[in-house]
Amino acid sequence: MSLTVSAVQGPEALALIGELARLRTQVFRDYPYLYDGHPDYEEAYLRRYLAAPDLLLVLAHDGERVVGASSALPLSQEDPGMLAPFQRSGPDPATVLYLGESVVPPDSRGRGLGHAFFDEREAHARRLGLAFTAFCAVVRPDDHPARPAAYRPLNAFWTARGYQERPELTTHLSWPEVGQGGETEHLMRFWVRGG
Repeated sequence: MSLTVSAVQGPEALALIGELARLRTQVFRDYPYLYDGHPDYEEAYLRRYLAAPDLLLVLAHDGERVVGASSALPLSQEDPGMLAPFQRSGPDPATVLYLGESVVPPDSRGRGLGHAFFDEREAHARRLGLAFTAFCAVVRPDDHPARPAAYRPLNAFWTARGYQERPELTTHLSWPEVGQGGETEHLMRFWVRGG
């Protein structure tokens, strides 16, 4: 089957909450996130997130099956911990569309979804009149013991899309990590495009 990509908002997005929770739990278990999550927690998290007024959810389908998802919402509608780095170092959070995580299982990668997800979300920023797009990525040392030998970071892809890593824009997020027996705090660094 061929992949189709579509954008949804509001009730249509909320109707997919179970499928999204499953995808997030599956994909984020792998390196570099190593998230030891549970679909019930993900559903509660997503319910709040998907209710944001200007949220955009981008979905990839292979036939009827959802095989990827990505999201975006104005940074001003995010949690305070995500706003703080921008309030300290700019750009103004009111001018930024925050690009949420993209989740694509390994068997659906390499089919152009990364570009499609960025295209849809960057178009959403233009529709909302926001000058910047930004996302954050977990920072792991190159010698992390769980790093697979074949792991390829996405830095070159992000740079080719026009994003710049901003070392001064960091935050910390906590989640249960595989093998850690509880929540662990993780350094997250932002990448920004626009201006």
